[in-house]
Amino acid sequence: MPAVLAQQAREPLPAVEVSPPQSRKRAKPTGRDAASARRTAARRPAAAAPKPLVPNAIVQTPLNSNAVAESASRLGLTVRETPATVEVISAETIREQGYRTVSDVAQGAVGVTAGDNPAEPSAFSMRGFTNSQINTLYNGIKIGPQNMTSRVMDTANLEAVEILKGPASLISGEGAAGGAINLVTKRPHTGPIRNEADFSWDSLNSFRAHYGSGGSTSVEGLDYRFDVSRSTLNGFADDTSTKTLDVSGQLNYRISDSLKVWGAIEYLEDRSKAYWGAPLVPVAFSGSHATTGIVSGSYFNRTDLGAVTIDDRTFNANYNVLDNKNVAQEVWLRGGFELKLAPDLTLKSQAYGYGAERTWFNNEIEAFDSTNNKVYRERFYVAHSQRLVGNITDLVWDANIAGFDNRMVTTLSSSYLDFVRPGAANFPNDFVPLVDFDRGFYGTLTTKQQTARIDNEALSFEDRLRLTRTFALIGGLRVEHIGLDRNSTDVSGLENEGFPFSNSWTPVTGRIGYTWEAVPGLTFFSQYATGADISANNIFLLAPTQNLDLTTARTYETGVRHLLWDNRAEWSFSAYDIVRKNVYAAAGGQTLNIAGRQESKGVELAGSIRPIEPLRLWGNIAYVDARYADYDFAGGSFSGNTPPNVPRIVANAGASWRFFTLWPVEVGITGRHVGDRYNTDANTVIMNAYTVGDVYAFVDIPKTVFNAVNQARLTFRVRNFTDKRYAIWGDPFYPDQVLLGAPRTYEISAAFKW
Repeated sequence: MPAVLAQQAREPLPAVEVSPPQSRKRAKPTGRDAASARRTAARRPAAAAPKPLVPNAIVQTPLNSNAVAESASRLGLTVRETPATVEVISAETIREQGYRTVSDVAQGAVGVTAGDNPAEPSAFSMRGFTNSQINTLYNGIKIGPQNMTSRVMDTANLEAVEILKGPASLISGEGAAGGAINLVTKRPHTGPIRNEADFSWDSLNSFRAHYGSGGSTSVEGLDYRFDVSRSTLNGFADDTSTKTLDVSGQLNYRISDSLKVWGAIEYLEDRSKAYWGAPLVPVAFSGSHATTGIVSGSYFNRTDLGAVTIDDRTFNANYNVLDNKNVAQEVWLRGGFELKLAPDLTLKSQAYGYGAERTWFNNEIEAFDSTNNKVYRERFYVAHSQRLVGNITDLVWDANIAGFDNRMVTTLSSSYLDFVRPGAANFPNDFVPLVDFDRGFYGTLTTKQQTARIDNEALSFEDRLRLTRTFALIGGLRVEHIGLDRNSTDVSGLENEGFPFSNSWTPVTGRIGYTWEAVPGLTFFSQYATGADISANNIFLLAPTQNLDLTTARTYETGVRHLLWDNRAEWSFSAYDIVRKNVYAAAGGQTLNIAGRQESKGVELAGSIRPIEPLRLWGNIAYVDARYADYDFAGGSFSGNTPPNVPRIVANAGASWRFFTLWPVEVGITGRHVGDRYNTDANTVIMNAYTVGDVYAFVDIPKTVFNAVNQARLTFRVRNFTDKRYAIWGDPFYPDQVLLGAPRTYEISAAFKW
């Protein structure tokens, strides 16, 4: 992860400054003195009047391990105090690194790759797991199955992105073996009002704009935050773009020193003209237009293509129909309170409601057919109408047990998810030439409908017992009820065979681990954690005749974090072993295979240092060995194969130099290497390894130039400056094509704060 030298202060959701977590956050970040200060603060009664919370009050570290990661623990722990691998990418880092979408952010993290394939936007891969094996959370709330609910999201309204590695059931509930990615919106702070505005434009004619404002109002105890952003991100393929609109706002009202209430509302919209990838083409057919270094191997699906390539004439080709659309509108309503019942007892609760409407209306398959040397195209339509309501209530108890400091959080949560999915009953198709083709229109559509309801209730406990000033045991247990009800009807509205059907499960998952600060700044940690989730990659492909047992996962992990050299250097290392059982995997089209077991072992290393004031260096590398086991089916076996979109090696590195002139200038370079990946479980086609880099320079303009603003920054950036052509992602449901990465683009942006 990039070095972090400044970051907006962050509060737990919701946050009251007189609560113990806030005492933790105001404590200095390192050493035994910090631990002692936190224990003292936890016993101290509430102050008569809360102190203003000032942005940038948290002392930052190069890897941002002083940040509180809400998606990793409800105990209010910092990253260094958590017995798991967690990364928190702040809004300041997002701005400096030029991360425009959540997928951009994820790719800067250790060992994470991402692909915005339009069937499952913002799909992630980490620690050998992909898509719905990684929970996507919004302010700590799981929206639903990741592969059905995630969307392309601009980063302008986000305060941070938290990435938790490994099974995440204890905190985020039913879901992920690979981990969780939590998107945290910007929130109110107590203090003077601060405003910000950002604008950018690039050589693909993309445009982004954002305005935000927050602080204390004239009403005593009432703080606010408001953000609105709009973007049009044009693709490199013909007639492709993604337009987003995000509006978010929150009010915090401190009724008394012990009670705070809050409410938030968000509206998100994205509209895309989608790019579905470039078809795999026989090398023999492409001839002089065949490329090397993008894909390799051989392929057989509809027809036998033999050795395959990406034809250079398809780099910018868009095979989608002219009337295509990929649209979503989402609304969030959240509200709650935090009540200090006693100096050592705090009750927190939030209720939420979420609604989404999504539509896909596209030609989604472009498969080269070697019998006629044309591209077979097939249309697909599906829509979602989703409703989600729920509540999360925490009781936080700080106590002294036999002389040991202890904090326990008891959480009761419940949610109700209702999902209606009208979909295509027919799939219009045609053949077009590889180049110079008529894109045409969707054609006749007939539909059928499927529904799903998921009920979820859970009781969980999480505890931290500090046995010494430097050694703490941290554990948790979650007992959960999951209920699934499915129905499916044909074009006439008649129920299909085997429907409706219902099932329910009661998994028990948890975590046990420790942290040990051997010397000030050097912390060792280990954990054992388990997870469980509904056993299919897509709840609407789960048939009543299939095995309906839960998928389960467990992980062993150990690591070390080291903050040194007067907070100018930091590094971390972790090693893990994860096993996931009763796995379902995409078999192409709308079918699933039972993949038996998935095993993943790996190591991750990250570091950042500022050896002298002008110079900043950072880098990370991850190695993973992920394999299927017991993956047998009629006609063959994929046991020993690597899951799709899982590279063995992912590495990032960057450097910057700041010139302290009258107008300070900083120049920087970042590089990213992603190893070979497969696009299907068959492992016959390789998406070849690639290395790309960005360069940038920004100028901080003095206040004397713009008297109305306190800070102004002008940034110039070149993305993929070597103009590398590469495959970034492959959707195993669409194995005939791969998504290409964007070519070189130029960008200019301006940011103002006042």
